[in-house]
Order: sequence, then C-alpha cells, then structure tokens
Amino acid sequence: MRAGSGLRRAASFPFSTGEGKPPRRAWEKSLSPLERVRRMLPPEKAAEVGRCAAAPQDPSEEKAAAYPEVAAAQPGSFRAGELVLAEMRRKYNRTLKLMCRLVVGSVLASSGGLLPHRDIIGQMPGQMLRTSAGVRLQVRRPSLEEYVLLMPRGPTISYPKDISAMLMMMDIQLGDTVLEAGSGSGALTLFLSKAVGPKGRVISYEIRDDHHSLAKKNYRHWCAAWKIGHTEEWPDNVDFILKDISTAAMGMKSLTLDAVVLDMVNPQSALPVVQTSLKQGGVCAVYLANITQVIEVLDRIQTSRLPFLCEKIIEVTHRDWLVLPAKIKNFKSSQVVETQENIEETLQKEYEENYLQDQVVFTEGEYNEPLSDDTETHCSVPYVARPSSWQDAHSAFLIKLRKFGPLHA
Repeated sequence: MRAGSGLRRAASFPFSTGEGKPPRRAWEKSLSPLERVRRMLPPEKAAEVGRCAAAPQDPSEEKAAAYPEVAAAQPGSFRAGELVLAEMRRKYNRTLKLMCRLVVGSVLASSGGLLPHRDIIGQMPGQMLRTSAGVRLQVRRPSLEEYVLLMPRGPTISYPKDISAMLMMMDIQLGDTVLEAGSGSGALTLFLSKAVGPKGRVISYEIRDDHHSLAKKNYRHWCAAWKIGHTEEWPDNVDFILKDISTAAMGMKSLTLDAVVLDMVNPQSALPVVQTSLKQGGVCAVYLANITQVIEVLDRIQTSRLPFLCEKIIEVTHRDWLVLPAKIKNFKSSQVVETQENIEETLQKEYEENYLQDQVVFTEGEYNEPLSDDTETHCSVPYVARPSSWQDAHSAFLIKLRKFGPLHA
C-alpha cells in the first residue's frame, strides 16, 4: 500500500525540474482565472487571449478595478469632484451639516466619526451611511441655499430668505440683464445667475480685491460641482468687475439694465450712476443692515431729485416651529410608542431618539380625553407644536425703488 501510494503521488507530477530537484507542487503557484481559461482553449485562441491580456489597460478601467463602487455607480450617483452634504441629527432639533468636495483618498471628519470619501462615491443621494464610530449620516447634494450658507465667507452674505424677497421685488425674468453692486462672498450673485438663465447676464461690481477674488472662487466651485453632478452645465453668465460702482458711469452708458440690486455700505452714492442705465419702470432693490441707512438713502433721493419712487420697505422674518410626538405616561400607550421605537433601521426611530428631550410628557389627566381602550385603538399619539427656541435674528432691511419717467402734460 505504501509503495502503491508512492507511485500514485509520483505519477501526479510527471514533469521533473532536473538537477535532482523535487517537482513543483500545484499549490505552490496559483493561476489567475484568465490563465486557467487560456489553458483550456485551443492554441490559436489562447494566443489571442494572451495578446489582449498583455495590451495596456485604459486608465478608466484601472480606476474601475481599483474602486469597484465607482464602476458600479448608477446614473445620478455621487462622483469624485462634486459637492456632498452630510447631515447628522442631534438633540434639541439640531442638525449638524458638513459640506465637502469628494476626493478619492480623502476622509470626511465629524464629531460622529470618520467617513471615507470612497464610501460615498457611487452612492445615490439620500443614502444613510455609518461612520467609523457607528453614527448614521445622510449624504446628499447641497441645494444652492445650503451652499451659500456653508461656503467660505469674507463679508456677511445676503441670506436666502432676503434674496428670495429681492428676486420677487425685481421680478427678474429669463434673459434679463441685472447689475449687482457689492459682490461680497458671491451668494446673491449665484441666485441672480440662476434667475436670468443662460441667455441673461449678471454684472457684479466689487471695490475690494479680496471680496472680488472670493466671490469668483465660490462661483466657480459651484459651477464645477454642478457640471459633474448634472447633465447640463451651470450658465456662465456672470461678469465680475473689480471697480468702484460710483466711478463707473462711463462704462455703463451703453448698458440697458432690467434690474439693479445694491448691497453696499453707501448705496446712495451709486444711485445717480445706475439710474441712467436702468430701464424706465425697472426696480432697484437695496439691501441695508440698519434703519439709519434706509433714512439716508431716502433723503438722498429727495434732495438730489432722483427719478425713484419708494414702493416698500420690508424686513423679512422667519419663525421655525417644532412639531413633535408627545410621550404619554400611560402603561398601554407607552407600550404602543415603545413598539414603534423598537423598529430597527427606521427614520422614525432615529427621529424620536434624537428629539427625546424636546418631547413633552403628558399624563392621562392632562389629556383632553380619557385614554380608554377605544380611544387608544383609534387615535394616534398626540403631538405638541410650538415655536423653536432658536430663531433667526434680524438680517437686513429691503427697499424697493422703482424708476419713473417724466410727467407728460
């Protein structure tokens, strides 16, 4: 038996390496799947497969092989180079928002742990991902409103709630030509660019070099990220000009402006310059921080007899509300609530756990109706609605000025 078994082992290795060396065992050299297929093919087919394997690989194929999640990316999924917004729910109805540009090899760092960009690339917006610490983050593309609130700032930006009011004041249409005095960080410029569309034009003046550079940088970053994540490009319709608007009268004589927006310290100095190019009936919106500036602008219009009529002066305020399920101190009702909370991997569980300290506790005596079995069966958990304890403070006063023509007899 021993001799026979020895003969069988020797027969399985018929090829000798020579010089008295033992034959190479099969498991000492593993074959790739391609090599296994090649050895099973006829000689002419095997040679063709060998030539294809030896050919240089396309860089995109190498990247797909190195990052399988990129290769399997669905249409509309995240790609390297675009912006991503990660949201993490916190207590007291707070949400931590982090915005970054996706770069292969980089990591998103947060108080809830680390999340490699490789785990985001290839995912669809709205996906819930876990960090290294087990905290869940929702990733999605930022809206324009969120981008201007999270982008790098120099001066104070025009807030989206005020920008929307100014856009309605000016009644901007697609194809309009709009002048902006005071580029700042570029927040209002981006919204104006979106409002006038590809056939429109935005002319943005800025007197400070650092603000001028920052506005251009923020605008280009948004356009580059938009081009990667969307099928169409963001319109390239903004002209950034580093110059004092009060000294630009000569360069504006050939312009016909549909609307003007002034976001500067002394807008009254720019009114005599822009009024010559603003079309009759056009609107000039002025963004001011305090009411004394409003008085100075109106006084300048009256003393200089400028052809502007003040139609309205407004202050835009927003009030945030909390609408949360109440927790009832009742054995059976609490059991129902706890059953809903114990459903794993649901957003409702995440919502109730994070906002637990904001919930109001009711007893059966404080509730309007007795918590009987019939009521509990057919009624849902009561809710509490109240204004949020954190509200946005004052941001600006907005003036709507309309240019009028001379009186015809």
